[in-house]
Amino acid sequence: MTQPWIKSPRFDGLFILLPPFAALAVVLLLPERFRSTDEMPVIAWVSLVLLIDVAHVYSTLFRTYFDPARFRPRRTLFLTIPVLCYTVGVGLYSLDAGWFWRVLAYLAVFHFVRQQYGFLRLYSRTENAPRPYRQLDTVVIYAATLYPLLWWHLTPGRHFNWFVDGDFWQTASPQTGIRTVLTALYIGLLLLYAAKEVRLYQTRQWVNWPRNLLVAGTALSWYAGIVLFNGDVAFTMLNVVAHGIPYIALIWVTSRPSRGVWASLLRSYGIVFFLGVLVVLAYLEEGLWDGLVWREHPSVFGMFGQLPPVQTDTWLAWLVPLLSLPQSTHYVLDGFIWRNRPEG
Repeated sequence: MTQPWIKSPRFDGLFILLPPFAALAVVLLLPERFRSTDEMPVIAWVSLVLLIDVAHVYSTLFRTYFDPARFRPRRTLFLTIPVLCYTVGVGLYSLDAGWFWRVLAYLAVFHFVRQQYGFLRLYSRTENAPRPYRQLDTVVIYAATLYPLLWWHLTPGRHFNWFVDGDFWQTASPQTGIRTVLTALYIGLLLLYAAKEVRLYQTRQWVNWPRNLLVAGTALSWYAGIVLFNGDVAFTMLNVVAHGIPYIALIWVTSRPSRGVWASLLRSYGIVFFLGVLVVLAYLEEGLWDGLVWREHPSVFGMFGQLPPVQTDTWLAWLVPLLSLPQSTHYVLDGFIWRNRPEG
């Protein structure tokens, strides 16, 4: 049997399977304070949040609004979702800003978790494994993400958050007993998965390397970023690199427009144009956030410092959902645009 690569061993290995392992290696080399405090240097924020996390959101444009062949048949869906996201966002923020950020955080979590399941399905597409084995794969990939998330909810005092402080619900004190039970169940699942792989090898003399590397990378990055370490840089690096780079890579290899102005520009300037668009849009968005709302990185967004800060709740209720619209639209649209097998 041949390995079920999405593009090629080199491409998948470098841009889809390697990122979580590379991120973990970098974290292990960082000074201790970056693994155990909320310190976030500006250069780390720019590299991880601006250039990967925010930028990967805009890569969706090349599979939706920038591609006439995909946009026209689903015009109503692609135009309705941003309107609904903004309307709901304004309503939530008007009622309670905390609930707006909480709903957005859990929507993002759902998106991150489902991405790992999506890659699992891609790397299992050529296997003809027994149904119980496929079901176990699904349970394990979800457990690899949900176990650390549950542990986070049961462990107050983490030095990181998803968007803002308090966006996740958390218990008032560590729930040691529940965490112990969850850990035992999780270890049992991993051992069962390993035993299943041994059995498959014995019967087929073949190992699905991309699927196993995906499961291992997911388990390592989520556990290390949330449970093992308690630092903002460590969490952000393991969370963002393992998610954003594979997503951008998948868009690049499967979703470039075949006609229209964007297709012409991509043919002329290739990956430089593709990544340039993502970076420019990410910078503009974060510049508006910094100038109008956060005021946290004046050294990065100097020209946006001339904007008047918005401080009244009424205006923020209209502005914050608008600035977060690329993210909320990305999270919701992503549930629709990958239902067919990618081309290429």
